[in-house]
Amino acid sequence: MIQPTSRAIRRRLRQCGVLGFGIVAGLVGLLASGSCANQEAGTTPADVLKGEGLFKANCLRCHGERGTGTTQGPPLVHKIYEPNHHADVAFQRAAANGVRAHHWQFGDMPKIDGVTPQDVAEIIRYVRWLQRQAGIY
Repeated sequence: MIQPTSRAIRRRLRQCGVLGFGIVAGLVGLLASGSCANQEAGTTPADVLKGEGLFKANCLRCHGERGTGTTQGPPLVHKIYEPNHHADVAFQRAAANGVRAHHWQFGDMPKIDGVTPQDVAEIIRYVRWLQRQAGIY
């Protein structure tokens, strides 16, 4: 059996929302339940639901269901968009100003009219959650 790394354990605890309670307490909870007690598979947690709705209304057309990309735009659930490479401010700038194509061949992204910086912050929270679910960071 392959032993999980502490990084993998921390990521799983973060996904389940128990890292703040400490690794030992979180592990006890995970071992007792066998899974995330507060999150069923495929269920979006309450704290990112607003961002999910805003993503669907403003980003889904190009970036795809759950940020997986389309023929019109790149996947946001991709290592290129992890926080160490594209910080949250990069998403804010892209929505406010648009962005020139530089990683992909989809063309330039136009600015997104009608979204506020707070809306983008909610979208970012949702995208970061999707990225963590995919094990990107």
